[in-house]
Amino acid sequence: MFDASAIGELLIDFTPSGVNDQGLPLYSCNPGGAPANVLAMIAILGGNTAFIGKVGKDAFGSFLRKALEDSKIDVSGLAVDASCGTTLAFVHLSPSGDRSFSFYRNPGADLLLETSEVKLDIIDESKIFHFGSVSLTGEPCRTTIFESVAYAKEKGKIISYDPNFRPALWSDEIEAKTVISKPIPSVDLLKVSLEEMELITGISDVKIGSAVLAEMGPSIVLVSLGANGAYFLCSDGCGHLPAYKVDTIDTTGAGDAFLGAVLYRLRNKDKKSIKSLSWRELGDIVDFANAAGSLATTKRGAIPAMPSLNDIKKCRNGALNL
Repeated sequence: MFDASAIGELLIDFTPSGVNDQGLPLYSCNPGGAPANVLAMIAILGGNTAFIGKVGKDAFGSFLRKALEDSKIDVSGLAVDASCGTTLAFVHLSPSGDRSFSFYRNPGADLLLETSEVKLDIIDESKIFHFGSVSLTGEPCRTTIFESVAYAKEKGKIISYDPNFRPALWSDEIEAKTVISKPIPSVDLLKVSLEEMELITGISDVKIGSAVLAEMGPSIVLVSLGANGAYFLCSDGCGHLPAYKVDTIDTTGAGDAFLGAVLYRLRNKDKKSIKSLSWRELGDIVDFANAAGSLATTKRGAIPAMPSLNDIKKCRNGALNL
């Protein structure tokens, strides 16, 4: 039995890593892709996870398979495409550590995942099924994701969704809003950034916007606020909790670490108990996740930066030297 499985993109994040002798930028080759990052966080904390997706039949694809295996993520659902290369993303960091992306994906092996390649037994054996929207940007993967989510819902799985909006991958915001909004009524947990909340609802006020999102169907709505922590909402109430103060150098994967930590804490609950989760219990989970997300910004990359359970505990207790 898997605590969680995820479907979507698996790619290379080329992360800034100083300059060479000529002053030209150097980049480190890091495994990435939001769904895989989320699973890596769950696995590092001790959960049992599996990934469903596709990479190219190239050195990058082999590197990514090994990275997942090294992270104790089941790769039996990872397909390989010989006709297309693995997707690449170059990460650009601001002086404060905030990141933006340039994608090399026209298309990219992850977008070529067919419904017939999805191993349904992985979904059958999962408590939680997670997906994002980066792989909703083109076909056939868009249809594959929607059909997989429908299958997971039919099987009574807890469904988690992180829109993970990347403007460069969409033709325009109207298309993005339409496609990203479509699966929300099917999910139990929705995690968005403030930008994504505004894209979907047209509302910038976090309290009002999150309530609108909850009315669309999810039992839990989480709004990540970067250095300002996170806002959370469930049927029992809502609230805001601050992030932990750390020496941030790279925010890549911080939101995925946050969400992975949330799903780790929810792994032993069913849909009914998630729907009736108390405000206090959700607040404790979000604080745990805030520590995970904050710690992930103290190292470069995504999967390589995911913190351990012990470090999260120390961070929350104020015993970790940050």
